[in-house]
Amino acid sequence: MRTLISSGSPLEPQIGFSRAVRVGNLLAVAGTAPIAADGSVAAPNDVYGQTRRCLKIIAAAIGDAGLSLDDVIRTRIMLTDIYTWRDAARAHGEYFAAIKPACTFVEVTRFIDPGWLVEMEADCVVRGALES
Repeated sequence: MRTLISSGSPLEPQIGFSRAVRVGNLLAVAGTAPIAADGSVAAPNDVYGQTRRCLKIIAAAIGDAGLSLDDVIRTRIMLTDIYTWRDAARAHGEYFAAIKPACTFVEVTRFIDPGWLVEMEADCVVRGALES
């Protein structure tokens, strides 16, 4: 069974993607940008604030899929300036210090919106699925 989760982003229908897709015990959360509720860029010029916004959107998508942050096994953090990784890491640590998923930081040239400094992805496995 395939379940599609939307965050309501105006980009989802334009691009043709879902915020997250769950198939069986796996959930993949798409690249998540720091888009504020009103569609503007959240926390302009603030990597920490933008990372927190990405994480809030990701956490909501995971919850909408019936999972929790405890189910996250991997995160990917893409930055336009790798030297700001500590700001993104601080926000990531606030959500995942106890969970400790595999995590990758990469630098990219740019995102769709030049105001975005960070984008994130997450992968989840339903707890207990591997023990069965």
